[in-house]
Amino acid sequence: MDVRNCRSCGRLFNYYGGAPICKGCKDQLEQKFQQVKEYLRQNPNAPIQAVSDENDVSVKQITQWVREERLTFSDDSPIGIECENCGTTIKTGRFCERCKNKMATELNSVIRPAHQPENKPVQPKKDGNKMRYL
Repeated sequence: MDVRNCRSCGRLFNYYGGAPICKGCKDQLEQKFQQVKEYLRQNPNAPIQAVSDENDVSVKQITQWVREERLTFSDDSPIGIECENCGTTIKTGRFCERCKNKMATELNSVIRPAHQPENKPVQPKKDGNKMRYL
């Protein structure tokens, strides 16, 4: 059994994986997420700092939800976050479409190497007219 201190409140809890926070703090964080989600539904062009101030949630936490693709900025919104690879402004996730495609192509080239010729088994030549001894 793995017992840890909660990163948020400091209480001891049984750690099973994921973020090192207790069940009570997870529930509070989920309530904050629902509150932020509803606020963004009503104010789709609100800047991150305003969302943070109005809902008492850190900008870092909101950015984490966007990177996890739990939150998405609307397409007409001037607000976004930076792609972790090239710095382009994106609306959700960690990488822009161009970087995602590039990584997928590179990964596929490593997983599936170029077509290699197959080694066919060599069949012995038939000795049709030769004499055989028993």
